[in-house]
Amino acid sequence: MCMTHATDAPRPFGRLITAMVTPMRDDGALDLDGAARLAAHLVDDQHNDTLVINGTAGESPTTTDAEKESLLRTVVEAVGDRARVVAGVGTNDTHHTIELARAAEKAGVHGLLVVTPYYNKPPQSGLLRHFTAVADAVGLPVMLYDIPHRSGIPIATETLVRLAEHERIVAVKDAKGDLTASSWVLKRTDLAYYSGEDSLTLPLLSVGAVGVVGTSTHFTGVLTKLMIEAHANGDVATALDLHRRLLPLFVGIFRSPGTILVKAGLKEIGLPAGPVRSPLVDATEAELEQLRADCADAGLPLERGVAA
Repeated sequence: MCMTHATDAPRPFGRLITAMVTPMRDDGALDLDGAARLAAHLVDDQHNDTLVINGTAGESPTTTDAEKESLLRTVVEAVGDRARVVAGVGTNDTHHTIELARAAEKAGVHGLLVVTPYYNKPPQSGLLRHFTAVADAVGLPVMLYDIPHRSGIPIATETLVRLAEHERIVAVKDAKGDLTASSWVLKRTDLAYYSGEDSLTLPLLSVGAVGVVGTSTHFTGVLTKLMIEAHANGDVATALDLHRRLLPLFVGIFRSPGTILVKAGLKEIGLPAGPVRSPLVDATEAELEQLRADCADAGLPLERGVAA
C-alpha cells in the first residue's frame, strides 16, 4: 500500500496535457501541416508537457487507422523532442486496440491512452483482461481512461487496484466525477491521476492527482498549468483564484461537444482547425458567440494575435 501526495506523486506525463483536436482541410482531409503547427503552439506557447493525439477530441471515431498513424508521426516529428506524445488507441475490440497500440509504438510515441471499451459493456473481469492484454503487447507506459458517461461502465476501484500491479499501467485519466472512488485508488496504489474534466482539476488535485488531460487547455494552458503548480507548491489561494477565473471556460467549452467549440475558437484566433467530421457539426454563430463570452469571462478573449 502506498499513499501519494500532490507534492511528491509521480508525474509520468508531466502536469499539463491537452487532448489535441485534429486539424482538417476544407474538404475534410487531414491537415498534417496544420497538426504540426497546432502541436507546436500547444507545447511552445501553451506550455503543455504532453499532447494526446487521436483521442475523442481528435475525432478518433471518424479517422482511419492510416490517418491515425500519419497524425502520430507528424506530431512526434514536430514536438517529440520537447514534449511527450501519447496516442489514443482505445476501442471496444481488444485485438484492434492492440493493433493500434503497436502501430503507435512504431510511430515513436511516448505513451498510450486506453479508454474503457464502450457500448458492449464488458464485465470488470473483461476490463481487467482487456487493459492487461494491451499493456502486455507493448513496451510503453499506459494511461487508463475512466469515463463511464461515454463508455457506459466505470472501471471499478478493485479493478484499478489490480491493474496498478502491471508495471506499464502507470496513470489514469479520471472523468468519473467520483472523488471518493478516486481517493480510494490513490490511497491504495501508485497510479498517477490526471483529471479528465477540466472543472474538476483542482478538486482532484486536492485528493492527490498530479495534473489534467484537458480540452479547454487549447486556450487556458498557461493559466491552468500555473493553477496546478500553485497547488503543488502549497499556494492554495492562488490555485483557487485561477480555478474560479477559468471556470467559465472550463465549463463553457463543453456546452457543445468539446471538439466543436475548440475548433471554432482556434479558427477565431487564426490557428489550424478546419471543420469537424460528421456526425459532428460545426459550431453555429450563436454557439460561437457564447464561446466568445465564456472566453471573455475567463479573461482570455478570442482575438487574432492572442495566440501568437
